[in-house]
Amino acid sequence: MELQLKNKKALITGSTAGIGFATALQLAKEGAEVIVNGRTEERVAQAVAKIKNESGNELVSGIATDFGDINAVNSLIARLQHIDILINNVAIFEPKAFADITDEDWLRFYEINVMTGIRLSRAYFDKMLKKGWGRIIFISSESAIQIPEEMIHYGMTKTAQLAISRGLAELTKGTAVTVNAVLPGPTLSEGVGGFIENLAKAQNKTTKQVEADFFITTRPTSIIQRFLSVEEIANMVTYLASPLSSATNGATIRAEGGLLKGII
Repeated sequence: MELQLKNKKALITGSTAGIGFATALQLAKEGAEVIVNGRTEERVAQAVAKIKNESGNELVSGIATDFGDINAVNSLIARLQHIDILINNVAIFEPKAFADITDEDWLRFYEINVMTGIRLSRAYFDKMLKKGWGRIIFISSESAIQIPEEMIHYGMTKTAQLAISRGLAELTKGTAVTVNAVLPGPTLSEGVGGFIENLAKAQNKTTKQVEADFFITTRPTSIIQRFLSVEEIANMVTYLASPLSSATNGATIRAEGGLLKGII
């Protein structure tokens, strides 16, 4: 399917690995101009080179940004005056007992997971409206709906993204700008893959056994009973970033393997 993404310029935050990288690669394969983002120049350069090689698209560049530093965020915005597609993907997470989550933890998670998307959306939203076309997509999580007891602070930030996404969509009435959120389920990203491998070694099990145990004990409501691949999420995000998704606005799109039991 031709997704009509040629001549569209996309920024994907947190795109040197995982869902962000897979999305950047898919967009590049569709002919979009892609800006890769990560915390270090080295990781960004590696991701840019890999995407160029695998996509055959030379319109790939990168900007390193520490989203915990407001000055770095402002610098990125100053360097990147216009984009057509904003994928708010960057996020941090960590399992931690509620009693051990400090004020600093709460603020750090909100600063990076929520304020990053707010600041970038604020910088580009009006420009998209004036141009008459644009896409803003928040990569939220099933944890926004089914708050994980082992990381409530993370779940809180993912729920906040849904409110922001829907609120911004209300401001796009009568335009060709859309704002949506995607809810991935447990995904076999770089960090999760390493965690599973270490757990398998510690328990003297295969990674498949650990995966099966995880869905039996921790995420039993999953219908597919496996980790999603980053490519499966990227496929959904790439479609939503395209002109073909014009009828989808203000939506929370599930890509969580049927883990959430509600029908809406």
